[in-house]
Amino acid sequence: MEHFKLSFQVTAVCLFLALLWGGATGQGIILGSLSAAFIAVILGVMEVSLSFDNAIVNAAVLKNMEEKWQRYFLTWGILVAVFGMRLIFPLAIVAVATHMGMWEVGAMALAHPQEYARHLTDSHVLISAFGGTFLLMVFLEFILDEAKELHWIKIVEEKLVLLGKLESIEIMVTLIALLVAQSYLDSPEAKASAMTAGVVGLVLYVIVGSLSSLFENEEEGEVAAKGVQKAGIMSFIYLEILDASFSFDGVIGAFAITKDVVIIMLGLGIGAMFVRSLTVYLVKQGTLDMYIFLEHGAHYAIGALAVIMLCSMSIHISEVVTGLIGAAFIGLSFYSSLRHNKLNPQS
Repeated sequence: MEHFKLSFQVTAVCLFLALLWGGATGQGIILGSLSAAFIAVILGVMEVSLSFDNAIVNAAVLKNMEEKWQRYFLTWGILVAVFGMRLIFPLAIVAVATHMGMWEVGAMALAHPQEYARHLTDSHVLISAFGGTFLLMVFLEFILDEAKELHWIKIVEEKLVLLGKLESIEIMVTLIALLVAQSYLDSPEAKASAMTAGVVGLVLYVIVGSLSSLFENEEEGEVAAKGVQKAGIMSFIYLEILDASFSFDGVIGAFAITKDVVIIMLGLGIGAMFVRSLTVYLVKQGTLDMYIFLEHGAHYAIGALAVIMLCSMSIHISEVVTGLIGAAFIGLSFYSSLRHNKLNPQS
């Protein structure tokens, strides 16, 4: 429970704020407060259930980071996750889509939440294109890595590793997937917006990955120490962008439960904190080393989510489907890990 101590503290603060907000804006002090707190809990549980694969992938990155950056991931990182990704970023998306100022959009979110929710939902193409391309790059870089020796689904992965020898194959596949997905959109404006958002997600992934590799490969001595520091910063930024890509659908889906942006931020913030604590727990317990196929299952879940996000630009796909597919991959990879450990006790 030590690793989740901060999560429970954040939960207590968020629920207290939800009680105050619900009492001030709801129908009656007691009923409004309890209703707001209950909805926040529901949103928190939803966020955790949909982001378990995110925690596993985060753990694979976090285990190679210094202790200092692991602490930052839980402290400063959660501020970025709660206020940045669950509040400011959706406001910024609506501001760009509607050509309004941030203050105007913020006022609309508080005074006219239904209208704000509609604008955010209308921006789903931008969100899906950006998040879909970024997450697809995460999946492809893992599955096509020619240096990867451990394979979960061998008959598939051994063939894909051969493709990984092609230069920039991940970028080519991602661009083709983006081109195919945007071709099903109706208007030229929507197609142009999808291509722009998708390319931004792709470029951002390449920039973060390239800078991280650059800093890690600097010369020895004092320069190397600075390189490790900079690599930690880039890994931290990468984790925050990865978290943002996972949070998009959660933010939009939350409007099916409530239109109150403050309660959405508090509820999803609770979930985000538990996901981060779970990430650190997985690192400290060596879970990825103990259950060796979990990381594979999480990346397959990410690949499925990326495809779903790209497809959802033109067709509606329920968040329940996304969650079930992710849970299936995680469950199967966990079972495969248990079976492997039983057959290979010496490992």
